Amino acid sequence: MAEITAASVKELRERTGAGMMDCKKALAETNGDMEAAIDWLRAKGLSAAAKKAGRTAAEGLVGVVVEGNRGAAVEVNSETDFVAKNEIFQDFVRNIAKLALERGTDIEALGAADYPGGGTVQEKLTDNIAKIGENQSLRRADVLEVSEGAVVPYVHNQVAPGLGKIGVLVALESAAPAETLQALGKQIAMHVAAAHPLALTADELDPALIERERGIAIEKAKESGKPANIVEKMVEGGLAKFRKESALLSQLFVMDNKTPVSDVVAAAAKDAGTVVKLAAFVRFQLGEGIEKEQSDFAAEVAAAAGTNKPEPVV
Repeated sequence: MAEITAASVKELRERTGAGMMDCKKALAETNGDMEAAIDWLRAKGLSAAAKKAGRTAAEGLVGVVVEGNRGAAVEVNSETDFVAKNEIFQDFVRNIAKLALERGTDIEALGAADYPGGGTVQEKLTDNIAKIGENQSLRRADVLEVSEGAVVPYVHNQVAPGLGKIGVLVALESAAPAETLQALGKQIAMHVAAAHPLALTADELDPALIERERGIAIEKAKESGKPANIVEKMVEGGLAKFRKESALLSQLFVMDNKTPVSDVVAAAAKDAGTVVKLAAFVRFQLGEGIEKEQSDFAAEVAAAAGTNKPEPVV
């Protein structure tokens, strides 16, 4: 059986909001597997803040840029949030977003691309690491384009124009006036930032994610003690709710919390007198899915002094 440490219990508690003893039990039941323990807590209804499982776990900046009918979003990571305020770092993220528009989203290709002012992107990144004194990395990029319509950007927790903690792009295909599409796109982009949809439609949700949710729903339903046929209905009902709440077009619009986003788009199309299609979206949240290393200064000092002791088992 895996060793259950105080640090792992603390991490699970911070990520889920569950009680300490529940976190300890979850880790014991899942042989110390952090992600499985999160699912275990959710299945038992003990996770007070399940969404924290995907919280920001790294620093840096997300950058977005739009030129014409094309838009790009990039994420560049750093070790601390102080770097996000550094003008050298901010300028680098802006330039990477512009390069993504020209060169595409392949990170290796972006790293080899020519950087404005000389050298390659990777060489400039290496130079920045030396100047700023902190490790940095180009993590991901995405590009949206429409043949007719608009790609609308939005940055949440903006620290400078086009730079912040959450970057969103919304692609609208339509012949409607630019001002109409910009206004609609801005509202939908703000919704995307707040509601965190996982796909445009329910059919586009990752099958692996659906199966994971099915497993959680089954465990929850079993806890009810209901007959098998009722458990099956509970599971399917739970999955239907998950699909609806995870797909952008079926989510309830955050501005009124009662109108599906698809109806918001349809209403805008009716007012404009022409078809408006919500074609795609991109949402980058800084550090999403990255585990941030927790530093224990006292332990580091003890290790340096050669007096490091094993962490106590809870």
